[in-house]
This record gives sequence, structure tokens and C-alpha cells, in this order.
Amino acid sequence: MKLTINGKPAEIKAEPNTPLLWVLRDELGMTGTKFGCGIAACGACTVLIDGEATRSCVLPVSAADGKSITTIEGLAKETLHPLQQAWLEVQAPQCGYCQSGMIMASAALLQKNPNPSDADIDANITNICRCGTYQRVRAAIHVAAKNGGNKA
Repeated sequence: MKLTINGKPAEIKAEPNTPLLWVLRDELGMTGTKFGCGIAACGACTVLIDGEATRSCVLPVSAADGKSITTIEGLAKETLHPLQQAWLEVQAPQCGYCQSGMIMASAALLQKNPNPSDADIDANITNICRCGTYQRVRAAIHVAAKNGGNKA
């Protein structure tokens, strides 16, 4: 299978039904995408596929064949992405485990809606944070929106 991962072509030799998460982590060494639940409920495994927030723990790698995938490792170009900078600025993470998935879901939201309301954020960021930093996540998304966070 041929994928584009973080702007670079990759040829993958894996069973077609292998979850994309495990291809990213085990085959390509991209461990920023996390395993949380394995049933697409928590969102720790969120990546962007053709710009859409997608939970990679249940997506067979064959479903991503020919598509463009962005992981947390590919979000920043030369400097931190505005979302990553905002996360630091408002101290959004506590333990940090869910944060890569939260940031990727937020990136997809800001691409579609560059100035989301709290209600928009709540409706679109359905990732689960065991530490409960949702207020700081909302604040970080608003800061990133003001600082050009809709750039992928």
C-alpha cells in the first residue's frame, strides 16, 4: 500500500486489516499517536486523513491506501504549530497522554472553522481526557484560532 505520511511517500507492507495506528507506531516508529481504548472511543489515536480527524485504532491500513495522513509528528513544520504553542501557553496538558489526539482533532476543527465557539469545540472535540483539562483545551483552541491555528 502507498500512503503519504506527513508529506512524504511511504510504501507499507502490512496485512490490509492491520489498524493504521499499529502501522504508524510499530512499522514507522511514529509513537506520538497513542493507543488508548482500541474501540475509537477515546481519541488518543486521532490523526488527520485527507484533513479529516480520524481515529486510527480501528481504521484498517488498507482504508488509508492512497490517502494523505498527518500525525502529530507532521503537524509542525519549522516551528511549533499554533495549536502546539497554545497548548504550552495555557498549560493544557496535565499527564499529556491524550494531548496528541486532542491537538489533531483541534487542527481538523480549525481547518473547517477558524473561529469556533465553545459550543463548536464541545461538539467537535469528543476526545476523552482522564485528567479533565477540557477548560484549558478550549482556551488553547481559542488562542490558536487567534494565532493562525487553521494552518495544517
